[in-house]
Amino acid sequence: MQDIHLGNVYRMRDCESRSISAENPNGERSAGATVDPKSEGPARELGTGWKVRPCITLKAGETVTIMDVDGPGVIRHMWFTFRTEFYRDVIIRIYWDGSEAPSVQAPLGDFLCNGWKKRQNILALPINVNPSGGMNIFFPMPFRKHARITVENDSPADLGGFFYTINYTLEEVPGDALYFHAFWRRSNPTPYAEEYLMIDGVRGRGQYVGTFMCWQQNSAGWWGEGEIKMFLDGDGEFPTICGTGTEDYFGGAWGFGGENYSAPYFGFQQVTGKSGEPGCRMTLYRFHVQDPVFFQQELKVTMQALGWRGEGRFLPLQDDLASVVYWYQTLPHVPFAPMPARNDREVI
Repeated sequence: MQDIHLGNVYRMRDCESRSISAENPNGERSAGATVDPKSEGPARELGTGWKVRPCITLKAGETVTIMDVDGPGVIRHMWFTFRTEFYRDVIIRIYWDGSEAPSVQAPLGDFLCNGWKKRQNILALPINVNPSGGMNIFFPMPFRKHARITVENDSPADLGGFFYTINYTLEEVPGDALYFHAFWRRSNPTPYAEEYLMIDGVRGRGQYVGTFMCWQQNSAGWWGEGEIKMFLDGDGEFPTICGTGTEDYFGGAWGFGGENYSAPYFGFQQVTGKSGEPGCRMTLYRFHVQDPVFFQQELKVTMQALGWRGEGRFLPLQDDLASVVYWYQTLPHVPFAPMPARNDREVI
């Protein structure tokens, strides 16, 4: 596995490129655009080799495997687009090297920094979302023996027009390569005076590389006084890493000044309403590409939901919080809790 960037993209490499899409669902050599057009399809006068099967339909309750390939190799880029009303209903799961427990488990919209079943353009380096809903992820995902990706339509309605592309390379993977992980959870509302738990029970060696949050404030006023805490390698009551405020962790300052921004490693957007008003829905992201948080044995991450009440006193908030956390680690990993039921994920 070799790093590729603008400074060395010209170098020769011992790699083979492959791409999976609805037009080549197995990513096989010389197998793209081989579907015969139906007599009534748009390509009926053009024949095989034209645009016949650019997308698939995910039937209600159906789970479809969209990648199932042997390694060694590296997923380099994935692209998706589908209807916004399914952003929390389509669940992506990724399994490495034959594991029965997924290393990635999240609603696909949130996984790609589009929360609240709304489109947001994202200009981050690892995740890039462009008009109108073209979702891209560039985190490299090495695998040694096998990679399997499934998408589940956990909705009572069929989803037509599910488009995807997975670009990967077949190549040797070094012994120190770690496996990509991501996990979604939600607390609605966050219990009073309890810290919001983003991830716990991570065991192994690795590095934490990103946070995405959906935040709905349920009280008036400034909501972002809370601190992120990262408990590493045997920390007890108190963490090794402690932030100074929510907007500080996400790269802003002084309440964001009410401004939206999307930058290579940080972002904040007001999705509905205005920050400071009850019912406002926001998204935030922070990618630790230049400053990963390394752990040797275990990891736990929490975020405080904290605002102000009268007389200069802090107010523990009971907001609607959801998050995706991204990290790399060794295998095997501790299996995740099951995905919460659809009612518990619902955006109301």
